[in-house]
Amino acid sequence: MPQNDETLLLRLQTNEVEFVVIGGVCAVLHGVSMLTFELEICCRLGYENLKRIQAAVVDLHPHHRLTTNKLPLEISEEVASRLKNLYLQTDLGKLDCLGEVAGIGDYESVFKRSEIKKMSYGALRVLDIDALIDAKAAVGRGRDLEAVKQLRAIKERLSS
Repeated sequence: MPQNDETLLLRLQTNEVEFVVIGGVCAVLHGVSMLTFELEICCRLGYENLKRIQAAVVDLHPHHRLTTNKLPLEISEEVASRLKNLYLQTDLGKLDCLGEVAGIGDYESVFKRSEIKKMSYGALRVLDIDALIDAKAAVGRGRDLEAVKQLRAIKERLSS
């Protein structure tokens, strides 16, 4: 996992953000060999948790990466009430904050299908391997389906 992802994860943990690691970083943590270009998390998108996300990245010049005019990250109660996802570019890379995950559901459903992974820099909550397989299969892009193949092989190897 790239050092920048570790730093972003540590910042999220330090600021007590409620989140579960999903996507490519989660697949890599389960042993899949693939490149990932953003850190994807599923999180509560309520005002308090979004303020914690903002605090975690405030000094990293965060801006909305899918807007043409690169709007800076500014969380208000009104903005928080409208967000379904948050796609940020920071000095450390991309951070995608999703309110729900295809094939699984909202944050509560994702949380129920997650597990703790102990890393050298601390414990992280990540999708369990079955949930990650479901999520990647639901998205269905080529790289996701390749990850599904690898995840199934890893799961089989672990169960034997």
